[in-house]
Amino acid sequence: MTSRLRHDLRTLDGLAFHRREWAEPEIRRYHSLRLERGEAVVQPIEGLYHWMLAPITLWPINIQHIFVQCLVQLSGGKRLDREMDLLLAILPAPPDGTVCSVVAEHEHYVQRGHYEELITTAAKFEAEEKKAARNAELAREWSRIKDTWEVDRYRDRKGVIRRTLGAERNLRQPFSVNWKKRAERFQAVFDAFCFRWNLYGMQHDRPLVFKLSVNLTPHGTMVFIPAYWSFDAKRDVRWDAVMKLHRARAPKKQGAALAEGLEHRRAMAEKLKALDSDAKRLRLRGEKRHAFLCQGLGLVEGTDPKRITRLRNEFAN
Repeated sequence: MTSRLRHDLRTLDGLAFHRREWAEPEIRRYHSLRLERGEAVVQPIEGLYHWMLAPITLWPINIQHIFVQCLVQLSGGKRLDREMDLLLAILPAPPDGTVCSVVAEHEHYVQRGHYEELITTAAKFEAEEKKAARNAELAREWSRIKDTWEVDRYRDRKGVIRRTLGAERNLRQPFSVNWKKRAERFQAVFDAFCFRWNLYGMQHDRPLVFKLSVNLTPHGTMVFIPAYWSFDAKRDVRWDAVMKLHRARAPKKQGAALAEGLEHRRAMAEKLKALDSDAKRLRLRGEKRHAFLCQGLGLVEGTDPKRITRLRNEFAN
């Protein structure tokens, strides 16, 4: 085993959601291909390889499925197809190590369902959880569901049956029920059951009540407030911790004043570009060139030349 492979496996060990368990075969296959065929063969999927070692919370698409498809094509001596080339050209690099470290730590809390580092009020959840546990009507409805379906076939390995997930802006896909399929009939009834009792699922016979939660997604930070929750914005959420988590990916300050300043500098940079061309045409050098640029930009002649250089570099691309 190479040191690079050992490093990758340690990285997967440190990630939540059993990442090494299902990602190790593909990582090993990648390194085998790299050693057998050379770096040039795997260079087209170098970005995907780095995404494979990033927290899954940050994945905008199923990176592993794409990674596997690329390995199949490259292992067979084929070039990546045109559509794959386009995907890899558009997909940016994963966030840096600092961001990945913050998100990876958050994932471990999410995996355990622990949001205490972000949420201050547990009493509201605990009261609702106890209420659900002793709710006779809820128990009767659950018994009817179990009498109608073999519910064990719908459990995950933890014994949990989950409601159908919602999505951002309530855009649910798919959002249909084929009543001819028994599994879809079960899911429709189970979703209605969860909706009625504020549940995200059932673990064996235990109702799993919604929590106030904060979750990262590839596109932003979502705060979920259950419908039953009497929300107190000042007391229920540790906003400093939430903002620390969110700002890991949005370190730059924003606002109207900053935006206005950016546009002003952009306009100045456009003017500077034209002045540079004029100075070159006029063969101006040294102090004469600097004075010419300052006059054209409306700056005092004693302006530090580094300020003009920074302005030029900021919008060089």
